[in-house]
Amino acid sequence: MEPVTRVEGRAYPWGAKNIDTDIIIPARWLKTTTREGLGQGAFESVRAEAGNLFDDPRYAGAPLLIAGENFGCGSSREHAAWALGDMGVKAVIAPSFSDIFSGNAFKNGIVAVVLPQEAVDRLVEVARDSPVTVDLETMTVTTPFQDRFAFEMDPFRRACLMQGLDEIGITLARDEAIAGYEGSVAQARPWLSATAGNAPGRAAAA
Repeated sequence: MEPVTRVEGRAYPWGAKNIDTDIIIPARWLKTTTREGLGQGAFESVRAEAGNLFDDPRYAGAPLLIAGENFGCGSSREHAAWALGDMGVKAVIAPSFSDIFSGNAFKNGIVAVVLPQEAVDRLVEVARDSPVTVDLETMTVTTPFQDRFAFEMDPFRRACLMQGLDEIGITLARDEAIAGYEGSVAQARPWLSATAGNAPGRAAAA
């Protein structure tokens, strides 16, 4: 997972409420065994409408998405976060998120920013023509027009995003401590590391 400290650029000025994971990525796309290519199916039903913003060349490759409340509700499919990542979205700004989607986004390096509805409305307006910046160091969302909206985030999630650590990375970062603990256990309780064939009591039970 790549570190994320700042996401800056054009944003999809959507603002739609109660967008569930089936809208983000339809069920027919879930048969894939890889994350690559899911961006093609992202918001498929929305893209079927003429003049939709996801196919608007002004927002092509936009790294931010501005949505309405309860974004990512519905099923727990992690494919929703995969699809957003594959289409280039690195941060989503909304008044609220589904807890499961928020967790999946974090685990896949996507910043989920919660802001009041008034701030989201303002960002939708600005994003139609201008860039938006999400800064994890200052914990703010800013615009070229001196808008500055502070947001909060769990410190652990913030640190993981900024360091590019997923669950595997967090474990590997403590490799020395884990190896040291396993070594001490092996010395104190050698029978725990014995092979199945030499385990105490096995021969007697045979």
